[in-house]
Amino acid sequence: MAARTKVAAMPDALAAFSDCTADHVRQGAPLLAAVEWGSNQQVSAILWGEGLAVTSEQSLPDCETYTVVLPGGARVPATQAGRDATTNIAALRIEAAFPPLPPPPESLPLGALVLALGGDGTGSTRVRLGVVETLGPAWQSQCGGRIDQLIRLDINLGHAAEGGPVFDARGALIGMSTFGPRNQVLVIPHATIARVVAQLRAHGRVARGWLGVGVQPVAIPGEPSEAGATDPACAGASGLMVMSIDDRSPAAGTIMTGDILIAAGPTRLPTPRALFALLGADSIGSTLALHLLRNGIALQTHVQITARPA
Repeated sequence: MAARTKVAAMPDALAAFSDCTADHVRQGAPLLAAVEWGSNQQVSAILWGEGLAVTSEQSLPDCETYTVVLPGGARVPATQAGRDATTNIAALRIEAAFPPLPPPPESLPLGALVLALGGDGTGSTRVRLGVVETLGPAWQSQCGGRIDQLIRLDINLGHAAEGGPVFDARGALIGMSTFGPRNQVLVIPHATIARVVAQLRAHGRVARGWLGVGVQPVAIPGEPSEAGATDPACAGASGLMVMSIDDRSPAAGTIMTGDILIAAGPTRLPTPRALFALLGADSIGSTLALHLLRNGIALQTHVQITARPA
């Protein structure tokens, strides 16, 4: 009898799960928009509130105007409010009614079910069900932007759905879907979007520190000689060879083409990403103590970081 009762209860549990999923889609759909340009080109977007739609920067071409397709199919013109390639966030200005923005989840466990919404260009909603495949701490993008949490999804997402909202099983807004390396589906977290959108709304861009050099990773050719450097590099390690210097930059007149940057203070510089990580908004006005090699001689110099030009 107990076994029969358990089997009989299964359809009810599945129906409840289905009803709950459909309800979350209905609640989330008013936040979903599509951004169009050219002919049959579109990405999805989130209606973030206060006149802004947020979408994936990497998939948005640089146009004077766009068309945003709202829930229900209304089409409105849009212009850029600002974009930040380092966090892959672009904000568009539109005139529309904005629904309340759901809060982020209180917690997001590994393996949690998620719903990723995408637009179809007609005002209708497409939805995918997946799970949180990977969770990790805050990370640095290849362009140097700080993403507040690593969230990778096991989900099959169409390219037109990139930029749409991702919800957890309780209807909380996790963030925005985007494609990472090898077409892995990542989520730009709610906290990252809120932080960046505030700067885009106020300034049209995200201020970042600027050293003004083009670099390339190289192997250090040999043991450097001592010449005042407090932390000379070891042979066989990696550094960043300076390939170019902007004449307007804080590095001009201090760093030379051909120098190999070894470290900034105690932080080694084996890759460009390691250098980008030191040039966030809070670095502006600070001074970097750079250890470098020049013609095989270990040197130390100081450069004051300025804001990257618009």
